Amino acid sequence: MNILLLGSGGREHAIAFKIAQSPLCKSLYIAPGNAGTAAVGENVSLDMSDFPAVGRFVLDHHVDMLVVGPEAPLVAGIADYFKATPELSQVLVVGPCKEGARLEGSKDYAKAFMMRHKIPTARYQTFTRETLADAEAFLDTLLAPYVLKADGLAAGKGVLIEPDLATAKAHLREMLDGKFGAASASVVIEEYLSGIELSVFVLTDGQHYLLLPSAKDYKRIGEDDTGLNTGGMGSISPVPFADKEFMKKVEERIVKPTVRGLRDEKIDYHGFIFVGLMCCNGDPYVIEYNVRMGDPETESVFPRIKSDVVELLEHTARGTLDRASLTVDQRSAACVMMVAGGYPEAYEKGKVITLGEENADVLVFHCGTKMNDEGQLLTNGGRVICTTALAATLPEAILKSYNRAHSITWDGKYLRHDIGQDLLKLMAL
Repeated sequence: MNILLLGSGGREHAIAFKIAQSPLCKSLYIAPGNAGTAAVGENVSLDMSDFPAVGRFVLDHHVDMLVVGPEAPLVAGIADYFKATPELSQVLVVGPCKEGARLEGSKDYAKAFMMRHKIPTARYQTFTRETLADAEAFLDTLLAPYVLKADGLAAGKGVLIEPDLATAKAHLREMLDGKFGAASASVVIEEYLSGIELSVFVLTDGQHYLLLPSAKDYKRIGEDDTGLNTGGMGSISPVPFADKEFMKKVEERIVKPTVRGLRDEKIDYHGFIFVGLMCCNGDPYVIEYNVRMGDPETESVFPRIKSDVVELLEHTARGTLDRASLTVDQRSAACVMMVAGGYPEAYEKGKVITLGEENADVLVFHCGTKMNDEGQLLTNGGRVICTTALAATLPEAILKSYNRAHSITWDGKYLRHDIGQDLLKLMAL
């Protein structure tokens, strides 16, 4: 099978790494990819938003399956484009249709979906510039802290958690005035949920589903979850407190109603559902849906998948996921992200990376890298590279991942040193 994977980050490197291991994979193309994906497949220069160009490549290279990594092409309707184009309609597509992708593309749409299907989530209302007075009145009914969410896609930066009412109202006005562009033309204000966050990943063909390993990521740039939000500074899988009892609640209260809702509303959905959860006193509540795998959660989840990933994806695309089974490595995985100095604000690219001595026990996934004409590995993004280690215990996985991370260097490299420490403390209680 010839496969085209869209994307260029650490998520795509981790997915490509597993796809390339499958005997079902004949050729793997990654568009546009990075220096790491070039080692497991062939990088191709394609604009993911140019659907006709993607389609021409698929036809010219006899691609059998398209796997969409990031959310933007899905929200823009790439699955619909393939389905509606006669010569592309037989290509297997892993990723939901445009309507399904609205679960991530619109926070308001997602919350309304949860309400229709009685999926536990925080109380909310949605407002525009024209209803600012109503928005401020709704804020007055809530207790601090205050949660403001840009309705549309904002590259993971569109959620603000404000400590006091005055700041919340000031930042609400900024959002409605275009702080996040068109994404915050509407803003969802919701009740703050207090608890521990985690991510649950579902693979579904719109009728059936498989639960992938759970994970926890670390969004803030600073130690102890301080500072600005990032795309993610590391991840742990599985989440120790997400035991069988808790995951049964997740499955019964959230996963089954979500898949049933997709089916009942006749939404064409063949792909991943990332359920961002808050564990509140042992009960799960949905914070958000994403319609693809998370980053950097994929870098700790996918290495734990022992099943043939291509076989799973093919069943997903064909609607036969009930015939598939999932085998998971029971070891713990710890992923540590290294970023450019200054990230998530202004940062420089083009710094020479030294990878240090290889360690077969630790995976290195590239996130924002490229090779120059002299064969040097360079930084090419805010999040640059990450290490993932698997071990029998979480402390051992964390130690191994950090040891490898410290051997990788470039000018201005930064990483958090506390990934997973909150979970270790929780386990000690």
